[in-house]
Amino acid sequence: MKTLLFFLSFILLCPVLKAQNDDRGYLVKVGDMAPDIDIHYLDGSVKKLSDFRGKIVMLQFTASWCGVCRKEMPFIEKDIWQKHKNNPKFALIGIDLKENAEKTKKFAQDLKITYPLTLDSEGKSFYAFAARNAGVTRNIIIDKTGKIVYLTRLYDPAEFKEMTEVIDRLLQ
Repeated sequence: MKTLLFFLSFILLCPVLKAQNDDRGYLVKVGDMAPDIDIHYLDGSVKKLSDFRGKIVMLQFTASWCGVCRKEMPFIEKDIWQKHKNNPKFALIGIDLKENAEKTKKFAQDLKITYPLTLDSEGKSFYAFAARNAGVTRNIIIDKTGKIVYLTRLYDPAEFKEMTEVIDRLLQ
């Protein structure tokens, strides 16, 4: 009987253990509450992620040296930001990893990005979501309660399309 209980417990826990092991380098998973990171704007102001409760939030971790980020960002601008920027229930926050304000401003200008790019000069915000050796680009969709509902890694057009559909559904 003990063996049977052990075996059943193991089978029931395997999906939980698998869900926690994300081979994309995430420390969080869908269903988790998003860590309450500080958002450092280029003008020097700081907000907490929790300040955005009640809104659908897209966090986009990026870096100027990241080729995949540079490929994805125009699609974020066109397919997400331009569509939802005037919706008071939506916030898109680009978070530039380990770069200064001047470099981040130039990065946005070079790519003609108009959505807010913020600073994560020490990587603290990034490391709240992903392992230290994990790379960018990453998108995290957070519902109005602060719960993570979608995660991406790198740029895959099919996954990007699915992410835009998730955002659209959440904003209905």
